[in-house]
Amino acid sequence: MEKIVKSDAEWRAQLSAEAYKVTRRHGTERAGSHEDFPKGPGTFRCVCCDAPLFDAGTKFESGTGWPSFYAPIAPEAVDEKEDRSFFMRRTEVLCARCDAHLGHVFPDGPAPTGLRYCMNGVALKFEAE
Repeated sequence: MEKIVKSDAEWRAQLSAEAYKVTRRHGTERAGSHEDFPKGPGTFRCVCCDAPLFDAGTKFESGTGWPSFYAPIAPEAVDEKEDRSFFMRRTEVLCARCDAHLGHVFPDGPAPTGLRYCMNGVALKFEAE
């Protein structure tokens, strides 16, 4: 997958203020602040570069207030890195194509993976099948 690299000014011009803060500055939207995505088959894509990230079939209700998935659409769709901000140790999830901050992954999800990809809704856009 070819990397997408843009200047800070280009990202600011392309994204809403909230999407910029979350995806380019590693922010977090307030829990429950993003409307839930439509139900049904489809693909959740990166709001920055349109890369496919999660299949709707892997979405589940985690009760956290953020969209949650048990697996990315493909292992190479996302990158993970250690996040030690706020005196915590977490695993940050980034779009592999443009390095957008998407959220974090935790080891408390459902079968079959046992993972919970807790994503910021503003970092994703839904494309129905």
